[in-house]
Amino acid sequence: MVRIGDLIPDAARALGLEDELRLSRAIATFEALVAERVPAASGACRVIRLEGFTLDVEADQPIVAQELRLRSTELLAAFAAAPGGVGARQMRVHVRRGGPRV
Repeated sequence: MVRIGDLIPDAARALGLEDELRLSRAIATFEALVAERVPAASGACRVIRLEGFTLDVEADQPIVAQELRLRSTELLAAFAAAPGGVGARQMRVHVRRGGPRV
């Protein structure tokens, strides 16, 4: 028997969805790390893009963006060590235009 989770990377590669799978894993990993390490920012930020070794993160409020910037070294180290992390070395944080999502 083979676990379905072990088949997904090969299936994604065969379908040309490898980048989407990588981004999905990065999003889930980042959300979990924020919830654990910066609970006040949980649900108020999200990974919107992964370019090479840079995470682009969108924050709903300037205060959330500031907190993420202050904790970026810690978050990047935890992200790189996590199974879904991709060795990101930089995090760019942008404040979402138009206010928070509902």
